[in-house]
Amino acid sequence: MIEGKLVRLRALRAEDAEHHLRWRNDPEVVHWATGGDPRFGPVTAEALALGFETMLRLDPRESAVLTVEDLADGTVIGMVDYRDLDPIAGQATVGVTIGERDRWGRGHGSDALRLLVAHLFDSFGLHRIGLDTWSGNGRAVRAFTALGFREEGRRRGAVLVAGKRHDTVLFGMVREEWPGAAR
Repeated sequence: MIEGKLVRLRALRAEDAEHHLRWRNDPEVVHWATGGDPRFGPVTAEALALGFETMLRLDPRESAVLTVEDLADGTVIGMVDYRDLDPIAGQATVGVTIGERDRWGRGHGSDALRLLVAHLFDSFGLHRIGLDTWSGNGRAVRAFTALGFREEGRRRGAVLVAGKRHDTVLFGMVREEWPGAAR
């Protein structure tokens, strides 16, 4: 387990599937997490079970999905993940989703992402971490920037949300930019 100020990250467990099913069938979570990408949700329990089995078997040397728990009461509130971990290039891609709406805007997602980034830089010795969101998700853009990520580019008009085109905003951070990096 990895503990922060507001949350703890722990290994994914089979019983976490019920939370993922609820989040992926919540239109507002799907909207903010993915710009309403229909591949994220809604989803049946059977379809989620197939994907969840794969997530439980991920090799943490390459990728992982971790559960986010609120430190105050132990409630499962979201997930973080890393993927495309390349030890030769020293880079990975990360993501964060807080699925419990009552925890939105209170710093839980930022704390979870901060813990994951520190873990990847410290434990894996990575040089670079990237992530993205859609341009309509101002809360994510502000949170990523506040953590030290820099906008690196955009895929213009790559996301369609409620009939309107938005950009995919690409962010990155190199080890030297991480506030916790040894100097």
